[in-house]
Amino acid sequence: MQESLVAAQRARFAALDRLLPEAAGPPDGDLLEAATADGTRVAAVLRHQAYPADSPELLSSAAEVWQLFPFPGDTGTAGMDALLRAWRSRMDGERPGANSACLVNWPSRDAEAIRAFLDHGLAPISALAVRTGPPEPDPEPPAAAVRIRRARAADFDAALRLTVSTFDYTGLVGSAAPANTADLLAPGLRRRLDSGAPVWLAERAGTPIGLAECGWIEATADSAAAELLPLGRWGYVNNVVTSPECRGGGVGRALMSVVHAEFHREGARGTYLYYNPPSPLASVFWHRQGYRPLWTMWEVRPATALR
Repeated sequence: MQESLVAAQRARFAALDRLLPEAAGPPDGDLLEAATADGTRVAAVLRHQAYPADSPELLSSAAEVWQLFPFPGDTGTAGMDALLRAWRSRMDGERPGANSACLVNWPSRDAEAIRAFLDHGLAPISALAVRTGPPEPDPEPPAAAVRIRRARAADFDAALRLTVSTFDYTGLVGSAAPANTADLLAPGLRRRLDSGAPVWLAERAGTPIGLAECGWIEATADSAAAELLPLGRWGYVNNVVTSPECRGGGVGRALMSVVHAEFHREGARGTYLYYNPPSPLASVFWHRQGYRPLWTMWEVRPATALR
C-alpha cells in the first residue's frame, strides 16, 4: 500500500477530531485497490472472521464478519465510494450465510464518508463514545431512595439477571441476542465480580434494580486500545442497565454519577463506552451524560446486502 495514503489518512484524522489517535497503518489481510473517476488510486484491507457458537463476541457480532479497513487518503466521498464498490465486487466471490455482516469502523465526524456508507446500504449500528473532564453532580436524584454499592461475588445471580435484561431490549433496536445469551455472559461477569472489578449495584429497599459493569483500559503505545483512544488510562463502561419496571426514574443517572466520580478520583483520563445509535433510550441518555461519538461502526446484515 502506498505510504502516501497512510500519511494522508493521518493528516485527515488529525483535522477531523482532536481526540482521534494517529491513524494506524494497514493491518494484515487481503489488499483491495480501486480508483476514483479522476484516476486517483485508493486502497483498503479486508479481513474475515468467523466466531464459534460459544464465543462471547456473538453478543454484539454476526457469526461471520468481513471488516474493511479503508485508506482513501484525502479523496473524501469519491474515494470511499470506490473502495466500497470494490468491496461489493469482492463479496461476489464469497458465500456468506444469513448470520453474516460487512463492517467498517470509521471516525464519527467524517461526514464525507457517511455519504458513501449510506449509499452502499450500511447503517450506524454502534458507536464508541467518550467523556472527558471532571464528574458533574446529578441535579435530579432518583424519585425514591436508591443505595449504590460495589457489587460482590455473592451478587452474581442478580447481576446476571439484570445484564441479560439489557439484551432483551437491545435486540429490538440492534443485533438480536443469541438464544444462549446468559451462558455467554456468565463466565466473564463471574470473573469480574470475583476479581473485584469496578462493578456497581443499585438497590431499592434491598432489591437490586440497576447495575453498572465497568473496567479499566490502558491505552499504551503498543496496545490495540491505542488505535481507538488517546494514550492514557481510561475507564470503560461495559454495560449499564436498570430493571424494566424502574426505567425513567433516575437510577441510571445515579449509577453514572458514582461511576464518573470514582474513575475521576482514580486518575482516569476519561471514560468511554459503546452504545447503539438507533436506540431511543441510549442515544439520548449517553449524550446527556456528557458522551459524544468518536468512532461509528457501520454494518450491513447479511453480508450479501452490501450494495
